[in-house]
Amino acid sequence: MSKILMVCLGNICRSPLAEGILQSKLPSQDFFVDSAGTSNYHIGNPPDNRSVNIARHNDIDICLQKARQFTRQDFIDFDVIYAMDNSNLENILKLAHTKEERNKVKLILNESFPNANKDVPDPYYDSNKGFEIVFNMLDNACTIIANRLQNK
Repeated sequence: MSKILMVCLGNICRSPLAEGILQSKLPSQDFFVDSAGTSNYHIGNPPDNRSVNIARHNDIDICLQKARQFTRQDFIDFDVIYAMDNSNLENILKLAHTKEERNKVKLILNESFPNANKDVPDPYYDSNKGFEIVFNMLDNACTIIANRLQNK
């Protein structure tokens, strides 16, 4: 089973959406998708209501997710770790001890825009439109990821 982790800052906006979107595109018997945050701000909390609503609008249910903090154990437990932005990428890489661990970490939008190192904007302080934009960005990247993983 291939294991994929999505990581943002608080694990309530972007990474829960990325988790739900990728889960919806992959067979659960072959792939495990989870999410985490680099901060401890929201541990145990459900996703932001705006993330839940935009996911639901797209027939994806993320309401049972609970925020958790990224840990060193995630390097062992996951095959690929997708950061939502460069800041979180740096925070994850600071915890990596080996080249193998560093090689697991990628920026998710490099799937859509190879080597462009673009950030998924944090919609937390934005309107519902910001969440819609983020959903569409993540949906595109997750479609590319899912297609590649299933055509291996």
